[in-house]
Amino acid sequence: MTGTALGVNTGRIRGVLFDLDGTLYAQRPLRLAMAAELALACLRHPGTAATRIAVLRTYRRMHEELRHVGAVESLAFVQAARTGERTNVPLPIVQALVDEWMHQRPLKYLRWCRRPGVRRTLEQLRAAGLKLGVLSDYPAQCKLEALGVAGYFSPVLCTTDREINALKPDPRGFRHACDVWGLLPEEVLYVGDRPEVDGAGASAAGLPCVIVGSGQRGNRGGWRVARGFPDLDEVLGAA
Repeated sequence: MTGTALGVNTGRIRGVLFDLDGTLYAQRPLRLAMAAELALACLRHPGTAATRIAVLRTYRRMHEELRHVGAVESLAFVQAARTGERTNVPLPIVQALVDEWMHQRPLKYLRWCRRPGVRRTLEQLRAAGLKLGVLSDYPAQCKLEALGVAGYFSPVLCTTDREINALKPDPRGFRHACDVWGLLPEEVLYVGDRPEVDGAGASAAGLPCVIVGSGQRGNRGGWRVARGFPDLDEVLGAA
């Protein structure tokens, strides 16, 4: 692929690595749907409402805190364990609530939240012979299947995988993806939605990066921005 649209030199790109949450689908409509479902569950089961809400909020907060800690044995376990400690909820209950409300229940909404133009862009990239992969901070396979795009990606990596065990913006996940493909960092373009996480992590690992999102503007920190996947086609295009 060649070109410098949006200021990204795509002449050496041989692989495109995608973030998932907020990138391949819009998070706002999903959050609204899940907030309504959570409110309904709290009305139906008021006795467990406080515990459910406290666990989910604390788990998300711990996720952000763990972005900036040193090495720990298992990020996924530590996140759940610390959530249990802060909420005084047993670990098995924390894990069950997280699996239900963060991994399973959202799946039925995902296809309706998929960003416009995603499949077209992926088809173009695959036709051009580029490698496609995913690097997410949360388990991605089931979400990709719910989005109807799982067949496009290999590898599908999570930053809590044993081989990585480092949340973005730590560069280890990005470098691991490059190693899996046998490509140099400058040959892999990363596409994400959070400048402070995706953009910073890609830059630290030496990957060019595009940030997708209508609220993003300009060229900040060495990455470019695109309002959505139709604009991203200017960067990626057809071969």
